[in-house]
Amino acid sequence: MFGAALSNALDINVILLTALGSFSGVIIGALPGLSVTMATALLVSLTFSWSMNYALAMIIGVYAGGVFGGSISAVLLNIPGAPSSICTGFDGYPLAKQGKAAMALGLARIGSFIGGIIGLFFLASFAPPISKIALSFGPFEYLGLITLGLITIGNLSEGSFLKAIIAGLIGLLLSTVGMDPFYGTPRFTFGSMELLSGIGLIPSLIGFFGLSEIIYQMRIPSHKHQKVGQLGKVLPTLRTFRKMVPVILRSSAIGAWIGALPGVGSTIASFLAYDNAKKTVKNPDVPFGKGAYEGVVAPEVANNAMIGGTMIPLLTLGIPGDAVTAVMMGAFIVHGLQPGPMLMTKTPDLFWFIVILLFLSNILFLFIGLFVTKYFLKILSIRPESLMPIVTVLCFVGAYAIRNSPFDIIIMIVAGFLGYFFKTIKFPIGPVVIGLVLGSMADGALRRVTMISEGNILGKLLTRPIAMVIFMFALLQILDQITVFKEWKKSSILKLRNILAFKKQD
Repeated sequence: MFGAALSNALDINVILLTALGSFSGVIIGALPGLSVTMATALLVSLTFSWSMNYALAMIIGVYAGGVFGGSISAVLLNIPGAPSSICTGFDGYPLAKQGKAAMALGLARIGSFIGGIIGLFFLASFAPPISKIALSFGPFEYLGLITLGLITIGNLSEGSFLKAIIAGLIGLLLSTVGMDPFYGTPRFTFGSMELLSGIGLIPSLIGFFGLSEIIYQMRIPSHKHQKVGQLGKVLPTLRTFRKMVPVILRSSAIGAWIGALPGVGSTIASFLAYDNAKKTVKNPDVPFGKGAYEGVVAPEVANNAMIGGTMIPLLTLGIPGDAVTAVMMGAFIVHGLQPGPMLMTKTPDLFWFIVILLFLSNILFLFIGLFVTKYFLKILSIRPESLMPIVTVLCFVGAYAIRNSPFDIIIMIVAGFLGYFFKTIKFPIGPVVIGLVLGSMADGALRRVTMISEGNILGKLLTRPIAMVIFMFALLQILDQITVFKEWKKSSILKLRNILAFKKQD
């Protein structure tokens, strides 16, 4: 079983196709506007006549490489290659501006690799039991997870908590624009046909993070631009890495667990991992948002640990964990296989073949990332007056490439100027994007909960113990933002320590 899978995976053609897929995935992930889902969908049509092994090698390589690739543009240009890379840019971009771009990308690469391996361990060891637990999740549990994701808004503010909440509410309001998913009626479209499909996420990301930064940099005279000389070390010291081990383990668990829940996606995983790191890391060398190493590692570990997690519901239940595995499910069906319990029992060698491919692709993109990012780092040596026009063109091309729609360019421009306005008045941009990303998911989950509960939401919630635990945890997160509760918690912990110390003395 495992021997047959290993023999198939060691086929030279399989290795070369996995390497090609990993290389392509890194490049695609690094280019704003090009998504891994788009690349995977194209591959399914291109690999229709290939054998199943060859098709899977290419697709899995693109998947693993693309998730890491999104961090490259997030660190170097502050333009996330995917929504899941938003949090990577919060500390990665400040590190790049401090002349530590190589370190930031090295941390992202190592974090991605370790997260991918740990997620793979979850897949190989706990696939059946985790899939059964994930299957018990319903609208209440999903609403609780989305609520947790939204609560991270308050922890992403660089200054005022109130500003972060207002910015998040703006993002939530923007997410309601478009066609109502339940009743099919237009909402806040003002008669515009283009807005019926909602405000495009990728054009908004490019505008808020990319174009706004370009406009902001244009204000700075050429001679006052910060010059990046040395690119810094590529790898952290052993002491620094040892400090990050708890963050890596927690972020891996978050990523693998979120990945196993169908339809949640890597965005929530990266937000929760970043938020967890920000709360649990005591006295970081650099504050979060200013270039903290843990702020780069946590989301990247979670993103890649999620890959193994998303495979769990696909292979054990026949339910795709995210958009890429949904496309991958199409590849299975095209090649005459039906993912689910029967796949695990009838063709166990295929399961282990996928596990080996994921391991191989993680090894490959670790080295490919080293080769590719060396050239991407040269971006920082380009003078700003030469670089910014090039990045502007990339922004316009990336916004247009999603749906070939000129209207998406307009969305990108509006988001860019809005993001620039937020920068000038010291409003955080991250909460706006989080609200935009999670708003539609929250809307759908809340509507489903309301319909199922028939108005008795609290009564139904009391019958869902997992959902209750999630909401209780969310409530504690909210209380943790209130000054009075913070002071009470500190005094309670101090009293408890004094009592325990007194008992030890006795």
